[in-house]
Amino acid sequence: MDEARARGILAGAGLPVAEARLLALGENAVFAVGDLVVKVGRDAELFARAERELALASWLETAGVPAVRAAEGKPRLVDGHPVTLWHRLPEAVRPTEPRDLAPLLRAVHALPEPAGLVLPRRELLGGVERWLRLAGDAIDPADAAFLRERRDSFAPAAAALTPHLAPGPIHGDALPRNVHVGPEGPVLVDLETFSSDLREHDLVVLALSRDRYGLDPAAYEAFTEAYGWDVREWEGCAVLRGARETASCAWVAQHAPSNPKALAEFERRVASLRDGDPEVRWYPF
Repeated sequence: MDEARARGILAGAGLPVAEARLLALGENAVFAVGDLVVKVGRDAELFARAERELALASWLETAGVPAVRAAEGKPRLVDGHPVTLWHRLPEAVRPTEPRDLAPLLRAVHALPEPAGLVLPRRELLGGVERWLRLAGDAIDPADAAFLRERRDSFAPAAAALTPHLAPGPIHGDALPRNVHVGPEGPVLVDLETFSSDLREHDLVVLALSRDRYGLDPAAYEAFTEAYGWDVREWEGCAVLRGARETASCAWVAQHAPSNPKALAEFERRVASLRDGDPEVRWYPF
């Protein structure tokens, strides 16, 4: 789905296309339209996920968790594409910092399972096979085999972990980019990855960012102080981290056929995993 197709879906939904400004184009095309944000899903298979995301928004609102709010309670299906409408957030007052995540995650991690809504497990490794298949001959078959072996070893190890925190609802992609700091404080955005699993999943994300993606250690410490616990103290941290690193490598692989920078980054990441070096810097591409 390109922007032109997505704009056609907006028109089919009766929305003012001339006013629409594209904010993002990926799994969804996201537009600002007046006081609304409109998300157009890539295909009809995403309709159930769109339904769940809207139900989650309602549940979080009832629970008092600051998060994006739906403008309509049900998704529309327009020409085979799910369309969801959201209230547009006010302009950010400052860039998001890792510490802004902490109170939001604490609030989510204090919630019980939502009544009448079944959350999926956080399947970190579920996309590995598809991403490697999309990479095809662009990557070394030995690297693909290496990642499959890692997946097959980390999956049962993760399933056998004894958590430090009580399992339950999690955000699933707890990064600063998924928080918006408005006039009334930090707000959670992007509810698509909400799951029910080990709460530690949400905390390993920033620990990995500190070691692999150049997050300032002081910013990480501010996050752990605000949350009240450092997941690196947990004996299962290395397992969840290893699973996430495996998935991150495979995710990059799918871009290798058309992007030489992605191929170089994929090879850098795999080499660091083969060498067992946990601090080799990983980069966007």
